[in-house]
Amino acid sequence: MLDSDRPARPPAAETLYLVGTSGHPNFGDEFIAASWLRFLARARPDADVWLDCPNPGLASHLFDGLHPRLRTTDTLWRLVFDTAGMEPSAADAHVDRVVSSLGSPRYDLGLLGARRAGSVHLIGGGYLNSIWPHHARLLRAALRLRESSGARLAATGLGLAPAADVEGLRSALGAFDHVTVRDAPSAQLARADRAPDDAFLGLPRLAGFTGTAAEGPADGDVWVCLQSDMSTPDVLDGAVAAVRAALEAPELAGRTVRYLEAIPGADRAALDRLSDLIPEENFVPFTQVWLEGFPGRSGQTWLTSRFHFHLLAAACGAEGTVLEVSPDYYRVKHRSLLDAGTGWSVVPAGDTAATGSARDTSFPETAARLHRQKLREAEELYPAPALSAARPPSAPAGREVAARRVARFLRR
Repeated sequence: MLDSDRPARPPAAETLYLVGTSGHPNFGDEFIAASWLRFLARARPDADVWLDCPNPGLASHLFDGLHPRLRTTDTLWRLVFDTAGMEPSAADAHVDRVVSSLGSPRYDLGLLGARRAGSVHLIGGGYLNSIWPHHARLLRAALRLRESSGARLAATGLGLAPAADVEGLRSALGAFDHVTVRDAPSAQLARADRAPDDAFLGLPRLAGFTGTAAEGPADGDVWVCLQSDMSTPDVLDGAVAAVRAALEAPELAGRTVRYLEAIPGADRAALDRLSDLIPEENFVPFTQVWLEGFPGRSGQTWLTSRFHFHLLAAACGAEGTVLEVSPDYYRVKHRSLLDAGTGWSVVPAGDTAATGSARDTSFPETAARLHRQKLREAEELYPAPALSAARPPSAPAGREVAARRVARFLRR
């Protein structure tokens, strides 16, 4: 029996629905989600904000307090995961039926909530590609939701390479109201506009980000992070050897070396193999960096395979070396930052030789410009309510239909 005595939650001004890969945890994905939630806390503090992600329980802890009306769910992600082993046409039909017709106790309440949203927004990240082909059905689910609710569809800062079904991806994103991607191959694949990675939205939250040119020598701490996921054992062996050679070279002699974790477990394997050079007390686990903040500063040297550590450390003025761990997925990601002007050096996947770290001292200024560009995109998607305060907007016809459908469903 439904509990009709529960206190009613005060009505929200609107409902916004975000979709992302939060809760793994993975520092880059979590930083992106946190950046959007902080922005919406300023731009839409009275809205109900739903974050649909693979791990909503942990996400609720990661983002606690970032938006006053945040709620987390995994409705669309569970639906997509259920299709992973299906034949493509059957999987597409399954998504269509569940989202459009309801009738499944595992999804109905979540979908009824999603139908109340005025917008569905796939936030940035590299989760729509041939590595996880079933993830592309998030786009299909969003399109089916719009048919029921009239919601506006947006996608920002996506990385789409390597792509499997180019035409399907292009067709689905072409039906969205707003799409940006973060790198040149993705822009070509989707025929979409290129924009900065969504992490640029959150740069002002970094203690080490000044937005001004880096000054002084790079003689501070050395930070290392190598991942064992998204790689092969031989490539990881090469990356570890390259880092070892760099740490033992005269250029880094006498400097404090620290190891930063982006994904718990996946980033620990390399540290264990470098334990003779990096003391255990210099290991910074994910939880510590999440609570204390990203440690990037000008004057540091970074040796990392992680894309968002490259982005954030370079934005703070640090020099660095990228250790490639895959010739397609990660190469495209890091190349987008090199093209933007970080000036970092690169050790190609499989190489074992040390490469001297480098930087472009002007990149923090470039990063500030990219932040402003990302902020303008965010403000276009979620303009200040005062701009339309003169006349309250009427609900789209599709949303009125959806409301009637919800009422009929609840009377069954």
